[in-house]
Amino acid sequence: MSKRDYYEVLEVAKTATVEEIKKAYRKKAIQYHPDKNPGDKEAEEKFKEAAEAYEVLSDPDKRSRYDQFGHQGVNGGFGGGFGGGGMSMEDIFSHFGDIFGGSFGGFGGFSSGGNRSRRRTNRGSDLRVKVKLTLKEIATGVEKKIKVKKYVSCKACNGTGAEKGTSYTTCSTCNGSGVVTRVQQTILGAMQSTTTCPTCGGEGRIITKKCPECNGEGVRLEEEVITLNIPAGVADGMQLSMSGKGNAARHGGVNGDLLILVEEEPHPELLRDENDLIYNLLLNFSTAALGGTVEVPTIDGKAKVKIDAGTQPGKVLRLRGKGLPSVNRYGVGDLLVNVSVYVPESLNTEEKRTIEKLGSSKNFAPTQSVKEKIFSKLRHMFD
Repeated sequence: MSKRDYYEVLEVAKTATVEEIKKAYRKKAIQYHPDKNPGDKEAEEKFKEAAEAYEVLSDPDKRSRYDQFGHQGVNGGFGGGFGGGGMSMEDIFSHFGDIFGGSFGGFGGFSSGGNRSRRRTNRGSDLRVKVKLTLKEIATGVEKKIKVKKYVSCKACNGTGAEKGTSYTTCSTCNGSGVVTRVQQTILGAMQSTTTCPTCGGEGRIITKKCPECNGEGVRLEEEVITLNIPAGVADGMQLSMSGKGNAARHGGVNGDLLILVEEEPHPELLRDENDLIYNLLLNFSTAALGGTVEVPTIDGKAKVKIDAGTQPGKVLRLRGKGLPSVNRYGVGDLLVNVSVYVPESLNTEEKRTIEKLGSSKNFAPTQSVKEKIFSKLRHMFD
């Protein structure tokens, strides 16, 4: 099932400010919150859908990519995302619970048993890599394998950070909540503040004996081979994301994302203009005057193009469907063949005589209409 437009999900305009987006998400999250809709799977999916929309639209970089390329720009066909099951309900609260301010029963934490805790869920950092692509790879999409050095979950302790056979103890400072609440008397009365527990770092528990392989971190630095399925139609500078393929989190939790920056390798003969391709065809004088058939390069190989007799420099021939596909699959661009005529730099005696003879013919003198066309093109170039 295709994803709904994120602006439609939150019911905001595309020009909405960050504050308007935040307000709209809070409204949706309260409406579909699990506490208000116990056992309602549809409400749960809408709750996740709203979180996914907010996660993208509240981030200026992700929002820019989404506005330009749609869902492919932020997911790149790599799967993941909140709606795709990449994160649990607890993960959503750990990311965005702070915007609710704890004012609605249970916001700021989530657990199925009704015990509301603001214990922090760790999240691994994102990784960024560059991938170079040729125009042919961009035209068809491509699978790439890359080797990255990243933090992965420690196999010896399964990412817990605790040595096998040992466990955690509840943090005595916060009693397992992950936060410490302080009340301070001010001239305005008692002021209450809640901060992350300094003893356990917000995790609510402390390792009794650290894993010797990872020194209690739960992660180790290793190399991993990752397969990327790059969709067709991507552009230079576009950033794709691969959910959950970044660094693993300390002591378990949510993995970061892998961000892939696209670099487009220059083609030796073709230039790109969005989804169109441009080729500068240099004709000899006789072919331009008499007509004929020439070959032009395409992404797939070569294509034959008919040249009409009397073809003028600056004429553009359009080969439909020979360009690049849209990343959102809205169509395919064209190959634009820009015609130029080559004028020899040096001539032998016989060639000079032939051209001088042709030059005396009225057919070789430009008419007024031709002069007007040339002037019109020049004027548009400098407008």
